[in-house]
Amino acid sequence: MKIRAGAVVELVVNLLLPWLAYRLALPHWGELGALYASAVPPVVWSLVEFARTRRVDALSILVLLGIVLSIVLMALGGSPRLLLMRESMASGAIGVVFLVSLVLRRPLTFYLARATVARKEEGGAERFEALWKERPALRRSVRLMTAVWGFGLAGENALRAWLAWHWPVERFLVVSPFIGYAIYGALTVWTLIYRRKLQRRGTAAPTEAVGPS
Repeated sequence: MKIRAGAVVELVVNLLLPWLAYRLALPHWGELGALYASAVPPVVWSLVEFARTRRVDALSILVLLGIVLSIVLMALGGSPRLLLMRESMASGAIGVVFLVSLVLRRPLTFYLARATVARKEEGGAERFEALWKERPALRRSVRLMTAVWGFGLAGENALRAWLAWHWPVERFLVVSPFIGYAIYGALTVWTLIYRRKLQRRGTAAPTEAVGPS
């Protein structure tokens, strides 16, 4: 029940409150001020969560990074609608980093997986390094996951960017978060299914560490 309550609160803060803040601020501060107001709930939520747990979850990091990026671009003369893209700007940048890392000898997902194994078991990083060298199937699976997450995050950014410039602001504030959650959810489900497939084949171990987590 605690997990469910926490999830409900997080959804309210990231889905309902931004729209409500926009609606309440619009008559008094105009569109730009209302957009700034819509960014306040997720920022406050991130700060409260950090003060309570001393850690910041991935969603909060994306929200904060996206807000900072959009404000910087606005200060350089960009459109106020950049604020609408606050979360997707950060995830899009991360997606591009995933894709660029594919040209390297070891893509970004390799380092994420190795760090996960190192946290779970003593000597895990060294074992994962050995498996990487010995198993071509592991190298292929890690590169595939890197590509899927890279294209998924970059595509989510491109879609929400188009919607931010073509949809009315209020409609975007209501619908856009659902698009983001749907894409992240689809990527996560695909990753879990792919991990299980690898586990059945026995071609990539430790499979629970392969892929972004």
